[in-house]
Amino acid sequence: MLLSLACVAALHAQPDPREMAVRKLLQSTIMINQMYVDTVNMDRQVEDAITGMLSKLDPHSAYTNAADTKKLNEPLKGNFDGIGVQFNMLDDTLVVIQPVANGPSERVGIVAGDRIVTVNDTSIAGVKMSREDIMGRLRGPKGTKVRLGVVRRGIGDVLSFTVQRDKIPVKSLDAAFMLRPGVGLVRFSNFAATTHDEVTGAIRELQRQGMKDLIIDLQGNGGGYLNAAAELASEFLDKGDMIVYTRGRGGMNMGEFRSTGGGLFTKGRLVVLVDEYSASASEILAGAIQDHDRGTIVGRRTFGKGLVQRPIDLEDGSMIRLTIARYYTPSGRCIQKPYAKGDAKSYARDVIDRYNRGELTHADSIHFPDSLRYKTLKRGRTVYGGGGIMPDIFVPLDTTRYTRLHRELTARSYVNNASLHYMDGHRQQLQQQYKTFEAFNTGFTVPDEVLDGMLADAACKDSLKAKDEAELTKTRRDVARIIKGLVARDLWDMSEYFQVIYDDDPVVAKGLEVLGKGDD
Repeated sequence: MLLSLACVAALHAQPDPREMAVRKLLQSTIMINQMYVDTVNMDRQVEDAITGMLSKLDPHSAYTNAADTKKLNEPLKGNFDGIGVQFNMLDDTLVVIQPVANGPSERVGIVAGDRIVTVNDTSIAGVKMSREDIMGRLRGPKGTKVRLGVVRRGIGDVLSFTVQRDKIPVKSLDAAFMLRPGVGLVRFSNFAATTHDEVTGAIRELQRQGMKDLIIDLQGNGGGYLNAAAELASEFLDKGDMIVYTRGRGGMNMGEFRSTGGGLFTKGRLVVLVDEYSASASEILAGAIQDHDRGTIVGRRTFGKGLVQRPIDLEDGSMIRLTIARYYTPSGRCIQKPYAKGDAKSYARDVIDRYNRGELTHADSIHFPDSLRYKTLKRGRTVYGGGGIMPDIFVPLDTTRYTRLHRELTARSYVNNASLHYMDGHRQQLQQQYKTFEAFNTGFTVPDEVLDGMLADAACKDSLKAKDEAELTKTRRDVARIIKGLVARDLWDMSEYFQVIYDDDPVVAKGLEVLGKGDD
């Protein structure tokens, strides 16, 4: 009798649909591998299957193979194994812009301006080798050695160096400097494992220089680690202030982050600069600052990424980044912009669509439904969810800022190459003439012959010419500023580059104007 009852129960038991689906996928994979008429690359088939499944979900769930996963993680981990040089390609030759301070290359005597022409006796100069291939030859596990053949200006023979690879730091901090007395600016490119320490170190240094008010530049910052954003936001908020919270399937509480108190900059006036490419962790920081009325958000509506991904490492080094939750700003806003599952193409076009609708140039072209209206936590100001962080002060995209000729010259590397050629022939002279950046910034002007040569080269090779005298005049002025910034970068670092470039940045200018009015 007991046996009969067990059999009846088994007959009526409903199989788990999810388990059946997994068995179906496994069975299909085995059959294709064993029976298909031609040999099948099963690794590729499995990767395609994973990619196909994820493509039907949200736009941020994704799969990366082992090689791409390594490239993706390096900027966020804060280091990689290599020889420690910043370089650029000039006439198919690797030119060292700067060796990393106290890095492997600097320790053996490689200097700025050196040309690396061979790696382990294999020529990399004049052979049109891709940048990725060159980097692959220079990088390698810590402790391994690589032989470099180097050509140095003024020395006829090829110099030989053996460099022992080491851990090379990858900095997320782009710039930190005083914009004017009392006002500092920090800019960083992502939210990585080292971002909090880098940015707080920069703020402390600016405070030592007399900084009272701070501008945080998140323009173009695509985000990174949620934890890094929460850590940094804690430096500007009072103890216990909500920074961000997350909700998973069915509204399940997946965690929250609050300010730990004792922050580095909780009293001075604060301005945060954003644009349409500020995303993810950038929006967490900007949203927390805005919701607590801690500072002023200046710029254009941010990207609108309010989904949280969990990295799932697979045994072959590949990785799935799976969306597991939505995050919410302190006022309760989810700022994820709308998307249709499986339609990544339309999602990727969103910024272009914003431009076509006039949203990047006119604030009144941006519309939010009343159902997405929220209030800030201290002043009760109206803010909106459902599609990025709308700034408190809108700065339109200046579509006339750069001429057509300027854009073409930049896209085809004429501007960058003009800077590299000039530095190649004048590095020592410039180093001797300008001992400080301040002397350089006030005293250096890009020579006319540099601009003339670049324009002549572009006209000869690609028929790039100004349509009239007005376009030519504006292009020369704006390109000269870019080249001056690139020269400053090569002589010093990225902070000096941005000090030159930001002299004409409308969003930075608006941030300074806000502080000048005494807003907070």
